[in-house]
Amino acid sequence: MRRRTFLSLAGALPAGAAASRRIGANDKIVLACMGCRGRAGHLVKGFADRADLEIAALIDVDARQFAASVKYVEEKKGRAPRTLGDFRRALEDPAIDALVVGTPEHWHAIPTILACQAGKHVYVEKPLAHNHREGEAMLAAARQHQRTVQVGIQSRSGPHLAEACAYIRSGALGKVTFARAWESSRQRPVPRVPDEDPPAGVDYDFWLGPAPKRPFNPMRFHGNWRWFFDYGSGDLGNDGVHRVDYARRGLEAAMAAMGRPFPVWPSAVSASGGKLYFDDAQEWPDTLLVTWEYPGALLHYEMRIWSPHAIEGEEEGAAIYGDNGYVVIGNRAWRAYDAQGKKLEVGSPQREDDPGHKQDWVDAIRNQRLPVCDVAIGHVASSLIHLGNIAWRTGRRLRWDGDRQRFVDDEAANELLGRTYRKPWTLPEV
Repeated sequence: MRRRTFLSLAGALPAGAAASRRIGANDKIVLACMGCRGRAGHLVKGFADRADLEIAALIDVDARQFAASVKYVEEKKGRAPRTLGDFRRALEDPAIDALVVGTPEHWHAIPTILACQAGKHVYVEKPLAHNHREGEAMLAAARQHQRTVQVGIQSRSGPHLAEACAYIRSGALGKVTFARAWESSRQRPVPRVPDEDPPAGVDYDFWLGPAPKRPFNPMRFHGNWRWFFDYGSGDLGNDGVHRVDYARRGLEAAMAAMGRPFPVWPSAVSASGGKLYFDDAQEWPDTLLVTWEYPGALLHYEMRIWSPHAIEGEEEGAAIYGDNGYVVIGNRAWRAYDAQGKKLEVGSPQREDDPGHKQDWVDAIRNQRLPVCDVAIGHVASSLIHLGNIAWRTGRRLRWDGDRQRFVDDEAANELLGRTYRKPWTLPEV
């Protein structure tokens, strides 16, 4: 795979494999939804609310989760979807056009790649993948098979982010060299509890999938999986991926205003932090600082998931700083200030546009174009998270070679770009 060939960030879908079904303007797109609980449950409801979509199948390894989602879909659509324990059965069905992946991160890559290979389009939640190498393979599969893959970073469809970037692009901030992102909304601890047998109705071995075999523990399962190395990427991947993307977009707009291209990849990354507050079962840090270095600019991230004290008036957000002023971007609005801190402009309050993000994916499928958070964009946004986490785990400032997609002279760090897969699961070849 030639990485530069696949890393196109806008425009029409590159040439590739023929579509499994030509979807016309009046055709309903038929979905299978993988996951029924939490964020996945919200996706089921959001897609079921659309008149132009059908949900043919719901997929979950925990049979206890089906009832509520089946009932919701049946009430909206007039008929109940099939329920499946194995996502591969949905990929075998030629009537299904697309797969919605709302699973834990360690179950993003394999279904997405196999779906692309089966001719299905994909909507996959953030972060794109469990690790950088998986993201590369997902991007390659989408391009090779000409599939429309939208990543669930909903701010890419949010009007207030577009407004803020347009203001920054006007040059109002002057010379910009620094952006920051942050999370300070309080999370709950993850208690240490004994292992136990999996609940009835749970196919736990399938839930583990490619991850190492471990005894079942309820605190490593629903909702809590993201705090463990095997399955997630901590709060940097959970919430930070959104806020870091705010800051990166702001820097990109600022560089455009200065007539400079903003590189896709940083040249180096460093991190510090640890479990400084919670004495609990989670493995990822509760306090974290990450800095990504770009030519002429720094992107900095601060995470304090035990201390709900706002930065620049926002518990979660980003800011882009220039010598003539700065812009603060929150989840619902943005504000511009001059160099003395006087408020100059306030953007119209709006939320991240979750329905609009789904609409964009549907429109992209119908029009054979890239969606606003295409897999290439989602890969870069998610891999910044993975690079930051690797810098924290190694405790070193790491130099990144964007052309070769590896760290420079650090094989231990390069090992963390991928993972070991538990048989029979492997990352599909692309």
